[in-house]
Amino acid sequence: MRSIRIGTGAGYSGDRIEPAVELAEQGELDYLIFECLAERTIAIGQQARLADPAKGYDPLLAERMRAVLKTCAEKGIRIITNMGAANPQAAARRIREIAREIGLKRLKVAAVSGDDVLDVLKGSNFTIEDNSQPVASLGDKLISANAYLGIAPIVEALQGGADVVVTGRVADPALVLAPLVHEFGWAMDDWDKLGQGTLVGHLLECAGQITGGYFADPGKKDVAGLARLGFPIGEVSADGSAVITKVAGSGGQVTARTCKEQLLYEIHDPRSYFTPDVVADFSAVHITEIGPDRVAVTGGRGRPRTATLKTTLGYRDSFIGEGQISYAGPGAQARAQLALDIVRERLQLTGVQADELRFDLIGVNAICGNDMSSAAAEPFEVRARVAGRTASMKEAVRIGNEVETLYTNGPAGGGGATKSAREVIAVLSMLLPRELANASVHFEEI
Repeated sequence: MRSIRIGTGAGYSGDRIEPAVELAEQGELDYLIFECLAERTIAIGQQARLADPAKGYDPLLAERMRAVLKTCAEKGIRIITNMGAANPQAAARRIREIAREIGLKRLKVAAVSGDDVLDVLKGSNFTIEDNSQPVASLGDKLISANAYLGIAPIVEALQGGADVVVTGRVADPALVLAPLVHEFGWAMDDWDKLGQGTLVGHLLECAGQITGGYFADPGKKDVAGLARLGFPIGEVSADGSAVITKVAGSGGQVTARTCKEQLLYEIHDPRSYFTPDVVADFSAVHITEIGPDRVAVTGGRGRPRTATLKTTLGYRDSFIGEGQISYAGPGAQARAQLALDIVRERLQLTGVQADELRFDLIGVNAICGNDMSSAAAEPFEVRARVAGRTASMKEAVRIGNEVETLYTNGPAGGGGATKSAREVIAVLSMLLPRELANASVHFEEI
């Protein structure tokens, strides 16, 4: 039975680049995907685009393309990525420029647009799922609205001969499902095949997580070679059955356990995994080790897709100011606690306006809280952190400044103070009738 090989070159925006090069050079791939778009990433990209219409795509797009584009062109490997973020057409033009810079004589790049539905939603009465408020309640704070598109425009781009397809917001598994539909001619309403293809896409989408990166736990789940972790490859047959593997000799491991953990990652209900293309059912999946670093995956099923698309709303929420300082040696925890007490009082005395404040001892109670940490032995070093949410950048800056003053006005031995202040771009979700998101494909060629 005919099969194709799909490799994952990135699982998030800042991921390593070397594993993608290894996949392109040694993976014997048909497709290389880069999944780089998180919920807030596209809102941040929209801010960049507003400041410069030529920006808004993934900041590492150029570096990734320079690393793999020539090899992929020479080997006939097609690239699919959501690194277009808030500006897929600008990303496509940048890829074309890079292709010319590195001496490629022919390349066809497709940009998938249509996920940006901000103009559709401004002033609308659609309901926000998180708080049951109308979208209009966000007012001028709303800076982006992006619907999760499905495979249709990616398939159109591949059918149009694209060597590289760059999208904005699409469902993560769609980056894998689209080439399967294109290569094998699956019908857009063959729900079981779409469900199985979505399963494969979900397993591959986070790159090094399924090859041991997110899995590793020393002494319990040991994984060798994490410093040069290999990223996954899916060998997918026309019936949707797949084998998950990696480049021979690369670090990490592909086992039934790594695949099972990734299968359950970010899944609320395994029987109903909603995507724009299908409601996937993973409840009858079979995962079987068939050899070293080779795991067979079957049993994904599906039901008809929904009439709505999840849509992410990005908005200006607040500002966060933060300051940190370290203490070490005998009495470190007591001195760090005194530092926090001083800053707490200083913020009150100076009238810093904060909607929320945190006073943490990193290494003591910053993650698990005081109740779980109370029985632990006192550490020999600890870092005090104060963070606050404010309505303005000016107030946020004042929080870090007060921590910094502990150098000369606080307990003995403080060092390594840092401070920062930043705007918070938050996200909410809503469901949009799918007919209001009109996808389109634009080609750039050399």
